[in-house]
Amino acid sequence: MDCYRLSLRGEVPLHGETYVSGGKNTSLAVIPAVLLSDEPCTIENLPDIEDVHVLYRILLRIGAKVDYTPEEKKMVIDPRTVHTTVVPFAFSQQMRASYYMMGALFGRYGEAEVGYPGGCDIGSRPIDQHIKGFSLLGGEITDENGMIKVKGSLFGTVVNFDMITVGGTINVMLAASRAQGNTILMNAAKEPHVVDVANLLNSMGASIRGAGTDTIRIRGASHLHGTTYTVIPDQIETGTLMIAAAATRGDVLIRGCIPTHMEALTAKLLEMGVFVNNQDDMIRVRINKGHRAIKLSTQEYPGFPTDLQQPMSAMLTRAGGHSEVIENIFDSRFKHLDEMRRMGAKVTISGKTAYIEGVPELRGAPVTATDLRGGAALVIAGLMAKGITEVYSPEFIDRGYEHLERKLAALGADMRREKVE
Repeated sequence: MDCYRLSLRGEVPLHGETYVSGGKNTSLAVIPAVLLSDEPCTIENLPDIEDVHVLYRILLRIGAKVDYTPEEKKMVIDPRTVHTTVVPFAFSQQMRASYYMMGALFGRYGEAEVGYPGGCDIGSRPIDQHIKGFSLLGGEITDENGMIKVKGSLFGTVVNFDMITVGGTINVMLAASRAQGNTILMNAAKEPHVVDVANLLNSMGASIRGAGTDTIRIRGASHLHGTTYTVIPDQIETGTLMIAAAATRGDVLIRGCIPTHMEALTAKLLEMGVFVNNQDDMIRVRINKGHRAIKLSTQEYPGFPTDLQQPMSAMLTRAGGHSEVIENIFDSRFKHLDEMRRMGAKVTISGKTAYIEGVPELRGAPVTATDLRGGAALVIAGLMAKGITEVYSPEFIDRGYEHLERKLAALGADMRREKVE
């Protein structure tokens, strides 16, 4: 297997216009949701990322007929030819969101067998709330050799999540959409991609109300029909581009986004002294001087998203003053800051809190990405740093960003992908 790195020469302000690709988190739930349909469906505006490619291979493995053209950002899925409800362990290990296959297959066929999910190493991310929901819907759960099996007849029920869980909310919503009777999800997640999955299911004939609030009501359907659906723009890519523009003291117009999804980030950038202007589906970010230190705490939507904590904390390493970043969602999401220490960042980590002392400059150095958003954070650090930064293991970034280096290079970044001999 060929290995690559991203080579960046920093201290180049980003300028110009760019666009946002389709949502990663939405796509990874919408694609499995199509299995609930009794007819073919077309999904548009899919990002050309590795996690989508993995789902494509999983669909083929279980027998679905799939016509996928990454260049057109479109996937046509015919679930009528599915011949197995087993997703092998090797496939599920390639991505975290493989667990959505469980909710979709269980909802459609009354059984599913899926390996424990893989993906990035950012701490413990249990799926106990998913299992709780499936069990309350009537599923019998067994766990053998790294495979989770669920089987049973689905009946509507009340599921009160013990904690807010985006994946659990979506997964149980998938299964409940084909259950007999009514289901109520309480303490549900409110993220934009929860709403988008509900909108897709409703376009297939489901009856889901309340998505985007903490209580979702679902009336199970015995039949779901085909549809054509366009996924929303990527909230996290939008935020990453906003942070990159600000971190390099540039001036960038980002098109094709949803500004209301970015309100938590926009508020923090304004607090730091960055100019942010919204208009329809566009956001302009500009700054021509240093930015201020802030205190930041990740929360469930509509709070500050954990997926933007890493890119933002990278930017804070050059803020004037002392910043404090509290990570409330995951317990191991500061590994990128360990890498940035070799670039001159001054960071102290204590439990869920990172204390960051802003420095006048960062110095280019070889660093290694260990997860998706941490990899993006290292790219932002390289864009700010003096000299050359080499980011190894960029395949983590490819999992969730569509050709990130191409977009940044089009804005003036001096970066390229190189094969490592």
